[in-house]
Amino acid sequence: MYCKKIGLTVLIALLSGMGSGYFEFPNPIHILTDKTLAQTPKPFQSEAEGLVNQGIQQAEKSQFDAAINSWQSALTIYKELDDRFSQGALLNYIGLAYRNSGQYQKALVYLQQALDVLTAVQDRAGIGTTWNNIGLVYSNLNRHKDALKAYQQALVIKKEFDDRRGQATLLNNIGTAYRNLSEYNEALKVYQQARTLFKSVLDKSGEGTTLNNIGGVYNNLGQYSQALSVYQQALDLLKSVNDKAGEGTTLNNIGVLYRNLGQYDEALKYYQQALDIINKLGKRTLIATTLNNIGEVYDSQGKYEEALNKYQQALDVRKQLQDKAGEGTTLNSIGAAYRNLRQYQEALKVYQQALAIREEVRDEGGKATTLNNMGNVYLDLLQHNEALKLYQQALTIYEKVGDKPDIGTTLNNIGSAYLQARNLEQAIATLYKAINVLDSLRSSELSDANKVALFETQDHTYRLLQKALIAQNKIEEALEVAERGRARAFVELLSKRISSNTNAQPTISPPTIKQIQQIAQAQKATLVEYSIISDQELLIWVIKPTGEIDVRQVDLKSLNTSLQDFVVTSRTFIGARGRGGIGVVAPLDDSPTQRLQKLHQILIEPIADLLPTNPEARVIFLPHKSLFLIPFVALQDIKGKYLIEKHTILTAPAIQVLDLTRKQRQQVSGKGALVVGNPKIEPQVRREYKLDQLGGAEREAIKIAQILKTKALIGNQPTKAAILQQIPSARIIHLATHGLLDDVKKLGIPGAIVLAPDGKDNGLLTSGEILDLKLNAELVVLSACDSGQGKLTGDGVIGLSRSLITSGASSVIVTLWKIPDYPSALLMTEFYQNLKRDYDKATALRSAMLTTMKKYPNPIDWAAFTLIGEAE
Repeated sequence: MYCKKIGLTVLIALLSGMGSGYFEFPNPIHILTDKTLAQTPKPFQSEAEGLVNQGIQQAEKSQFDAAINSWQSALTIYKELDDRFSQGALLNYIGLAYRNSGQYQKALVYLQQALDVLTAVQDRAGIGTTWNNIGLVYSNLNRHKDALKAYQQALVIKKEFDDRRGQATLLNNIGTAYRNLSEYNEALKVYQQARTLFKSVLDKSGEGTTLNNIGGVYNNLGQYSQALSVYQQALDLLKSVNDKAGEGTTLNNIGVLYRNLGQYDEALKYYQQALDIINKLGKRTLIATTLNNIGEVYDSQGKYEEALNKYQQALDVRKQLQDKAGEGTTLNSIGAAYRNLRQYQEALKVYQQALAIREEVRDEGGKATTLNNMGNVYLDLLQHNEALKLYQQALTIYEKVGDKPDIGTTLNNIGSAYLQARNLEQAIATLYKAINVLDSLRSSELSDANKVALFETQDHTYRLLQKALIAQNKIEEALEVAERGRARAFVELLSKRISSNTNAQPTISPPTIKQIQQIAQAQKATLVEYSIISDQELLIWVIKPTGEIDVRQVDLKSLNTSLQDFVVTSRTFIGARGRGGIGVVAPLDDSPTQRLQKLHQILIEPIADLLPTNPEARVIFLPHKSLFLIPFVALQDIKGKYLIEKHTILTAPAIQVLDLTRKQRQQVSGKGALVVGNPKIEPQVRREYKLDQLGGAEREAIKIAQILKTKALIGNQPTKAAILQQIPSARIIHLATHGLLDDVKKLGIPGAIVLAPDGKDNGLLTSGEILDLKLNAELVVLSACDSGQGKLTGDGVIGLSRSLITSGASSVIVTLWKIPDYPSALLMTEFYQNLKRDYDKATALRSAMLTTMKKYPNPIDWAAFTLIGEAE
């Protein structure tokens, strides 16, 4: 006869999924301390042990029903043997199996029985473990206060045994309970205690788990940059101890973060890395999670069939695992894909299945998500009353748990439903609430790239509110919202730059209508701000220097395509060429003229009566998204007259940016000129980006240097190091070289200027590096192909021009396409001659264009140059 006790072990790695797709590490279940059991007959003992081991093997394969049957049979034997310690362990096993299969109420029944049995035999360690497991089930049931009490009971016992690793695990669970209660500061405090304990026992996997949980709190708080930093620390730790499951989970977390920021390619990269790892491990729960996450990215990108394929793979795995909660998540995702495919009845059918499962497992967050999504379908079907009921139910749940991003999204949905119902007052009030919530997520701690990306996911709410306000004829309020919804990250960067040069504090609040009028007056210009509300609707505001404000609505249905697609194809029709001399096939008919006239009809004719009649009066265009690609100077009226012939034209990303560039100009202290032409291109850069040397740019630079009484840096001379040394002190900077549109360093800031290599680098001066400079320039000219392009966002064009203005240039001239050598040289020479004649920059550029136009009448030869920022 011998004595042996069943240990309560981790049967399978679990992940607790949140409605948003964020995942935590599993919290380990503690092993019961050994106890001497009553002596038992060996045959019965062996049979029971065999059933226990059989159940463990079944549970490892996610065959939970079979595992429960095995353990029930073993439990019967232990009851006959009156072995209550083993009974307590098995009751925990069965409870955990029910938890894993989403049957939480049954799990609680068995765990309570375990608690009663182990209390009767005074097994303190077993009692502590059981309280921990009860807490986990309460957490699944969204009974977070009850979970907290259970964990605290378990923690008291862990302290009795001086079990520091066990205490750290419990503190992790307690932190998660606080986080689920939206008590984020308390959660962070407790997680930090857990991390300290894991460090003290040299448990790097446990520390990595805790860092993932800390990252989750920052994610909830909208502090995405901080979350990313913490996730990276977790990843490094987990790699150091070869914790592959933890590594896969962390990569998933990072992928979700990038998805939330709208950086879908980055998200896919991290998800794929996670999938590669967990496929090798055979972690099917994680595999299903990752497949679902990949599907959601494809859904966001409009690749609905690819999304459905991934979702179906995830659903098949979850059904095999008997993972009811996971099934609900994936069914919800499938419903969203059907909705995007406009298969509305199929979507509702799938959502009902998801809702039934989420109610069954009491997943409140998931239930709210499904209610929201069902509301969206009813809104698509124009059944706004039904949609409102569902949205309100979802909002009640989100407000209860304090989930800010989802509160903002649901308020947006409610506002949209009120707008559809023509209840404008309610729509406006609700949408203001929504943007206030969304604004609170854009923490000052976020990087510039992350702020821009996050705003792109929120842009729809600002556009909806403008539409509602215009419907009530609240023109000025709508303009304030339009400004509030554009170039916010750019404004913050500029404000910070200006305040660092003065004692003033940065002003980053959106401008009021009075401030907008003051800016127009200070600029001595008519401001024209565009806002693309939808594929069918465009708003155009005109703010005169006198302070008068008007707005015109433009119906875009006649385009039979989106405005963005029309703009892009129009560039092709007028023959705009890409870098390296690679051109678009020239049109064979009169389409260029027709396209320029159609753009004039859409963008200018509705406001033509509001523009100044004096051609020397400035007009500053503030484009939106794809409209930044428009050569406004070349738009042509029905009489064949180009817009530059009627007006002196500039552009800017936002009205508030104009105010800041004016203040920046007052701080300019640079002297002299820096002129660069045709730097020698590093061979690998030339091959990778398909670049040619620019002989015409070299000749242009030499001529301009003579006008500016300096010497042009050409060939091997303009290395990155040499330019970085000279550029901060120059007042005028002329760079006749290639500009790249690519995000060279993968930091979310596209664009680079090609300079000469010096053996230490490849000569690429990136937009990110330019942001770190302190320029003192009145003017930077990028006489390079495509230098005016970049990533189009609500923050403007994210690229070279934005980085240069942020780093201190009060104005920048960029090109929208590659210009032939001779027209470019003529135009630029004329421009600098005009500056020498004391023309302001806008007038000098207009005059140069008109001169070039006489010799080279095709707009492709003169219309690409765009002045951004200050005219003076």
